Amino acid sequence: MGFNERTLAFIAAKYYVHLTERFGERGKAAFLHATRYYGEQRGRRMAQRAIRDGKELTYETYCQYGEWVNTEEIKQMGLANRTEIANMSPDYEMHIFSCPWHSQFRDMGLKEAGQAYCRDLDASISRGFNPEQKYIVSQTLHDHDYCIQTVKNAGITEHSNLERNLAGLRSFEYHCAHMYWSFCEIAEAIFGEEGLAAGRQVMKDFADEYGDEMADVLMGYCDTNFNVA
Repeated sequence: MGFNERTLAFIAAKYYVHLTERFGERGKAAFLHATRYYGEQRGRRMAQRAIRDGKELTYETYCQYGEWVNTEEIKQMGLANRTEIANMSPDYEMHIFSCPWHSQFRDMGLKEAGQAYCRDLDASISRGFNPEQKYIVSQTLHDHDYCIQTVKNAGITEHSNLERNLAGLRSFEYHCAHMYWSFCEIAEAIFGEEGLAAGRQVMKDFADEYGDEMADVLMGYCDTNFNVA
């Protein structure tokens, strides 16, 4: 197994475990803050590339400049995202019936972690991309049959091009490293050395699950500036 969507969810889940075990309700608040920080960084990178290319920061552009597509490994496992469009205009509403992030949180028995992560992640990416774009996650797979994600006044029509710009894609190795280090940064900023200890425990859990070689790859990103595209 290489880096993929479920690997990314594993890191988020373990941060939730160790932050809440160590710091209780403050740990939950720190996890939410880290999720938003991580998501907004992703959105800002997308916006930087779009502005560089002379694009307006619309929802159509947001879709084009997304940084990932489902990996072949996840597709072969039958766990890829399955989305249906429930409404196109004026609000663009998506119903998501299958998601590898959901399956990973579920298989780890960490529904609460999944709820905390999924209710804010996509809205945070959107906010980083364009804070005037209203993105709402009103329910998730963690306690419903499907997720509902709505973009208010998205301006999408049947002629809109929502296909990914492949030049902007980032590997899940990169995404996993970004998540690990952004959450570690927030944990340290809030809790100091105790927060760093939580981050070290997440890395130990990751190495135990996926091997020292993959853990070493993540460690190699320690000086990466994830704010820039």
